[in-house]
Amino acid sequence: MTSDTTTLDASAPRLEVDTLIDDPHTRIVVCCGSGGVGKTTTAAALGVRAAERGRKVVVLTIDPARRLAQSMGISELDNVPRQVKGVDETAGGELHAMMLDMKRTFDEIVEGHADADRARAILENPFYQSLSAGFAGTQEYMAMEKLGQLRANDEWDLIIVDTPPSRSALDFLDAPKRLGSFLDGKFIRVLMAPAKVGGRAGMKFLNVGMSMMTGTLSKLMGGQLLRDVQTFVAAMDTMFGGFRTRADATYRLLQAPGTAFLVVAAPERDALREAAYFVERLAAEQMPLAGLVLNRVHGSGAAQLSAERALAAAEALTDRMAEDTHADGPAEAEQAPDTAAGPAPDRTENNLEATGIVDHDGGKAGSRTAGGLSPAAAAEHVTPTSASAAQLAAGLLRLHAERMQVLARERRTRDRFTALHPEVPVTEVAALPGDVHDLAGLRAIGDRLALNPTDTDDPTNTED
Repeated sequence: MTSDTTTLDASAPRLEVDTLIDDPHTRIVVCCGSGGVGKTTTAAALGVRAAERGRKVVVLTIDPARRLAQSMGISELDNVPRQVKGVDETAGGELHAMMLDMKRTFDEIVEGHADADRARAILENPFYQSLSAGFAGTQEYMAMEKLGQLRANDEWDLIIVDTPPSRSALDFLDAPKRLGSFLDGKFIRVLMAPAKVGGRAGMKFLNVGMSMMTGTLSKLMGGQLLRDVQTFVAAMDTMFGGFRTRADATYRLLQAPGTAFLVVAAPERDALREAAYFVERLAAEQMPLAGLVLNRVHGSGAAQLSAERALAAAEALTDRMAEDTHADGPAEAEQAPDTAAGPAPDRTENNLEATGIVDHDGGKAGSRTAGGLSPAAAAEHVTPTSASAAQLAAGLLRLHAERMQVLARERRTRDRFTALHPEVPVTEVAALPGDVHDLAGLRAIGDRLALNPTDTDDPTNTED
């Protein structure tokens, strides 16, 4: 393999995307990776391809960006799955999409696991409103809850999850443990103690046994906030165990054989470093990794011409042009039409007037028209000289050399990853010439995801 080759080594395992999404045992695909690598687009493209191959799919995005809705032609995504129109359903599949609404998901949990009076008390509690809107880790935990709900409903054959950038996606895995630690922490147990004792005994316990503690907390938090927290904890007491139980169940679901993690990365050093970090973390958590999607890989239809040879040819052309200019330039510069050779021709005699040819049948092929040169003379006038052609060729050779240097750099970066993780299957996705903003673009990405590098006659196998 030459330094400019961008196809995967034969020894590197190939990620078979169609095999993955066609397998009826694959029920959840989690796409993760650092920001700006096309993760959301990859998740949406997988959804379109799976639906058009016969699966009933829902794509859940946790990323607050609106790119997914825009690319699918949906005006807005929310906490309810919405069917995507324009997908080919002849194979029996469907595509739905939704965006996680963190607060609404939390409200649904409260409404589903508490009676009407207690649910109203919780939803109206100021501390709950702050917690559900932005407490650290709440978004990731609610994503776990929503994923568990979707899977429990058993309405979709395949659930594709688009996570936040990779370090936040690690929070997605950590959410059950962190929420459990919060609910089981000393602070929560202190606040729950009066409610657990109850009645006058509880008030006595609070006033005597916890007077110093609550006094300190009141100073730190403010008396009203402390009362709001205590009211919230008392109302949520019976629900805390359910939070941990459901989170643990969803965590086990992510470890189950029906789940597949796809790490998405660009062929860049920082993105692949994040990908390697995530691969190692998934292995430590015993999460099933399907493979790496290497996105936006550049290619060339003339890879046999190396960067070195292209630069050498460009330099040779430049040197030749310099020699020609030095030898012939002055003589050419002195040439000019002889305007004093004789009297101007009679325009009327030649069927010409100031505005152009009067009699087109009688006009001469080399005469001037109102718009300038005649077609024959104009064609001769715009024909590039050998010097301008050489300049164009030299410029194109230098552009090709830059492209081949990019290809070589991407290959070295990719090879470092595959050397560290030779067991990870990889698929490469050739870069598109523009942004993806509709279903046609998502289909093109899906085609490239599943493209076998040996299909060299496919026009999508090279960079546009």
